[in-house]
Amino acid sequence: MRHGKTVNHLGRTASHRKALMSNMAASLILHKRITTTLAKAKALRKFVEPLLTKSKSDTMHSRRTVFSYLQNKEAVKELFSTVSGKISDRNGGYTRIMKLGFRMGDSAEIAMIELVDFNEFIQTTTKKKTTRRRKPAAPKKAEAAPAAEATSEAPAAESSDAEASAE
Repeated sequence: MRHGKTVNHLGRTASHRKALMSNMAASLILHKRITTTLAKAKALRKFVEPLLTKSKSDTMHSRRTVFSYLQNKEAVKELFSTVSGKISDRNGGYTRIMKLGFRMGDSAEIAMIELVDFNEFIQTTTKKKTTRRRKPAAPKKAEAAPAAEATSEAPAAESSDAEASAE
């Protein structure tokens, strides 16, 4: 039975796993999306979401706490300057995992993990659904009268064009 076994060890020692998650989290923050195996993506999500939550409060203590996990100054700077501004109104669910298929060599399941608020393609294609309202159609008799006038004016316009070309 696997009671209480919430951590996927990924076949690595604790120090190797910690370094792997730190490097992958820094890459995710800097590049906004990375492609990896599904198991690593799920483990990374559990690792990086608390860091993203901690970045909402820009204090020295939270910066040092996040740096102790990431060990990358550029990633911490990007996280607190750019990423935290976009995720400030979100209550959770900062990452999205999309399955991409299977790898050719070993048939491992591949997935892409990305920061949700940084996918411009999805944000520009989805629009808020609105209800279209229009005026009711006008009665048919009112439309028939202007059409008759337009046909009577057309021959007069042609005759004036013929006179102008004759001159």
